[in-house]
Amino acid sequence: MERLVLTQDEAQLRARRTSMKWRAHGPDVLPLWVAEMDAEPAPPVVAELRRIAEDGDLGYPVGPDYLQAVTGWARRSFGVDVPTSRARLAVDVMSGVRESLRLVTGPGDPVVITTPVYPPFHAAVRGTGRRLVTCPLGAAGRLDLAALEATFAGLERGPDGRAALLLANPHNPTGVAHTPEELRAVLTLAREHRVSVVSDEIHAPLVLPGARFTSVLSLDEGAEALVSISPAKGYNLAGLKAGAVLAGPDAAHLLAGMPDEVDYTVGHVAMRVHAAAMRDGDAWLADLVSDLDANRALLGELLAEHLPQVRWRPMEATYLAWLDVSELGLDAARILQQARVALNDGPTFGPGGEGFVRMNLATSPQIITEAVTRIARAL
Repeated sequence: MERLVLTQDEAQLRARRTSMKWRAHGPDVLPLWVAEMDAEPAPPVVAELRRIAEDGDLGYPVGPDYLQAVTGWARRSFGVDVPTSRARLAVDVMSGVRESLRLVTGPGDPVVITTPVYPPFHAAVRGTGRRLVTCPLGAAGRLDLAALEATFAGLERGPDGRAALLLANPHNPTGVAHTPEELRAVLTLAREHRVSVVSDEIHAPLVLPGARFTSVLSLDEGAEALVSISPAKGYNLAGLKAGAVLAGPDAAHLLAGMPDEVDYTVGHVAMRVHAAAMRDGDAWLADLVSDLDANRALLGELLAEHLPQVRWRPMEATYLAWLDVSELGLDAARILQQARVALNDGPTFGPGGEGFVRMNLATSPQIITEAVTRIARAL
């Protein structure tokens, strides 16, 4: 299938890219690790950057404009009806996560994460002085309600009794798009056990055919939840940091506790470019999702042909494949050394990551094909 967005070949990428993904390893390494796409930017992004440069509009930001853009995008794209009065700026999604954890817990309070999960979740909990509690996902990489209930019931709390669940929605690295039924059950459990819910929904735009995204704020049970969101991942804008924290109706009062300086840390250029992507980037995003769907199918074919020992559940969302390579006796370090392909190592995602690697599929089919055949040849 012809790709519409993920079209750049290796020579183009090496000549034009100076970001971490393409600079962290040597010139003989195919980088399929950090979550950055090898994509041409969306036309509205290019047009907005050109306007900003030509107009010299490089001053201080106007926060309310960005929050209007985010809440409008969330309403139109995800069915999340949140007024700007229930939104606050954040530098990026993980900044929003950290500020949200500070709003709902205190130092030393327990924060539950469902592992294996995005490594910065571990760092965010520890970095805010909270106590990290891990709860395993189920065998299919989905939320395990029985395990969550047991974890919530066994939490050791401080004098004020506070605790939180930090949720990846959709889940990174398993690529699961949580269903409304799963989220309702988790939110109900959290309320019963007095556990606040903070949801990282940065991958919301990247749900592939066959699944759909559900925000916790679109559910009645999510009235007390906080969501950290940004278009940065969906539109490949990691170098332009901006985001927002959205609150359910029963959590709106918490936003007053965010420090005022957070409002002054987001850049004007980032806000404008994000707003352009959210406003005018739907067609580009649809083409991107089509390319990712094709790359998902391609990876399945390549694994079946070249690496049949690798076990994999095709992701429902994100562009990150979670591969069980335990039968091959490999890990990311050996794959890098022997095949010159850079992947993320499963154990960095926490318990349950042993024997896994994460592969970034947001690149051209030629690069995916070369990466898989390199690993097969190295064996």
